[in-house]
Amino acid sequence: MHIKTKQKPSWLKKNLPKGGDYQRVRSLLSNSGLHTVCQEANCPNMFECFSKNTSTFMILGSNCTRNCRFCNVNFAPALPLDPDEPMRVAKAALDLKLKYVVVTSVTRDDLEDGGASHFAKTIKAIKTTLPDDPKVEVLIPDFQGNIKALKIVVCAKPDVLNHNIETVPSLYETARPQANYQQSLDLFKNAKAIDASMPLKSGIMVGLGETMEELEQTMRDLFHYGCDIITLGQYLQPTKAHLKVQRYYSPDEFKQLEKKARQTGFKKVAAGPFVRSSYNAQDLFDS
Repeated sequence: MHIKTKQKPSWLKKNLPKGGDYQRVRSLLSNSGLHTVCQEANCPNMFECFSKNTSTFMILGSNCTRNCRFCNVNFAPALPLDPDEPMRVAKAALDLKLKYVVVTSVTRDDLEDGGASHFAKTIKAIKTTLPDDPKVEVLIPDFQGNIKALKIVVCAKPDVLNHNIETVPSLYETARPQANYQQSLDLFKNAKAIDASMPLKSGIMVGLGETMEELEQTMRDLFHYGCDIITLGQYLQPTKAHLKVQRYYSPDEFKQLEKKARQTGFKKVAAGPFVRSSYNAQDLFDS
């Protein structure tokens, strides 16, 4: 049953973790001059992840050239790239003793390659700085369909290539008007053509007004185009200026979504109210 309410249901209330490394992680990131999607997007899992000594690094600056109506990342004119950022990410990951590093970015439509070279440099910096064969997952934008840019990232050999489809095609005009559903699907097909062995991942938000039939079709589309790993989580309105939540899905409904994803063919699925694309990424990779 879908629940329509202005009040968050009980299963969306999180207890803040006690102790742990939250403050240390926050200070380390601040002192390194680095951004995380955890902070910029106001993620509900931030306290938990920081307390576990993990975070998702956000490169290419903190200003996004797109203004998606669900996203809390700053929409503003982009600043010049910081050439030292890849190594600072690697050093922060080393300080955090990470074995699995997740790197995402703002969208940089102002750059010829969309920031692909910067992603590649960051992957290389992490792989050469951290000991014991660290795993790197990158969550990339669509690069406006630029296959050459995509190839730059794929050839840098991340362990997982992630690109979020975000929502069903009927909601693109409302939620992410500067993106294109088919272009995002083609990214998976093109990535597989470049390296058939690379695991591909995508995420869907629910609660924006989609139907179950649309969700099932989007899952089928992703699988058909080569996506291997899928995450499904509840959309939460970050501010009053963003899209309103149309539906809250219950934990039982997320179990149904996980079942449907597995029936579609996905072997690795994470589905739940607080699931985000990078949430417990290592656990999903290792599952």
